[in-house]
Amino acid sequence: MTPLKSHPCGRWYSPSRCQLEVTFFLVLMAAPVRRLVGGVYSFGLLELRCSNLILSHGLVSSTKRVVSPWRLHGAVCLKRPTVVSQLKSPQQQEVADMLQQMELESSLYADHEIRLMEDAARLRRKQSNQYDSDEEDDKEIVLSQDLEDMWEQKSRQFRLAPRITEADKKNDKSTINRKLENNLVLLVKEKIGNEEIWMFPQMEWQFGETMRKTAERALSSLSDNPIPAHFLGNAPCGFYKYKFPKLLRDEDVLGAKVFFFKAFLKSGDFSIKKKKGEYVWVSKEELKDYLKPAYLSQVNTFVIEL
Repeated sequence: MTPLKSHPCGRWYSPSRCQLEVTFFLVLMAAPVRRLVGGVYSFGLLELRCSNLILSHGLVSSTKRVVSPWRLHGAVCLKRPTVVSQLKSPQQQEVADMLQQMELESSLYADHEIRLMEDAARLRRKQSNQYDSDEEDDKEIVLSQDLEDMWEQKSRQFRLAPRITEADKKNDKSTINRKLENNLVLLVKEKIGNEEIWMFPQMEWQFGETMRKTAERALSSLSDNPIPAHFLGNAPCGFYKYKFPKLLRDEDVLGAKVFFFKAFLKSGDFSIKKKKGEYVWVSKEELKDYLKPAYLSQVNTFVIEL
């Protein structure tokens, strides 16, 4: 048995446990110590570290790496923005009509309106007995009223796109061409244990990457082609923690901590690798039909319908 040796500060330690041939302590009272044994940085006092012990200020304590039982995941809330504006309620339409009338009454005449009045005055001069044709130009003049008739014919040929799409009629939630006046978010179905759960696309964090990179990787894994999405910032917008099913738990793994990131879909030119029925585009009102209550309560804090 290796005998214990005395520390200068009056403590006892075992050199064999530290596996050091030479043990020394250096006290520097004036200048800071920049680079010390084992890559440990300190000021005023040398701090000696080894694999089993930390010797500092004459104290001996064992060290052990602490592993968190929670797995870290990055998730993305991919939003398809509204395509058309929402219909006004009767009260909103009444206020809009009143404001438009007030603006019309207080506005100046437009160039087209001035030209209409000039054409009307020219016609009155032509119809009067004192009309002198030498005062007018001989070239043919296109009247403003003729322009209005031509514009009206073109406007009759214009057709508005329908607000209710074929996907709305069929209740097809696998396409973004539905509910054009609402924001839609993407949900995917994942199997955790023996249970299939709807959630935002997520991936487990890997060493060396940021949580945003993890969320970007979760999004890119959905398609073979790059997904045209714009992430909003580097900080997560939400957080959720859940425990794995008992069959998946052990002494080292208890559950997952999920960090949500927002992203906007810039265009719809991409296809998802998952089968139809394993992903949906839903509005905020439809989230309650898919998400679990605890998950939904966290999602509602950052999914806002404007």
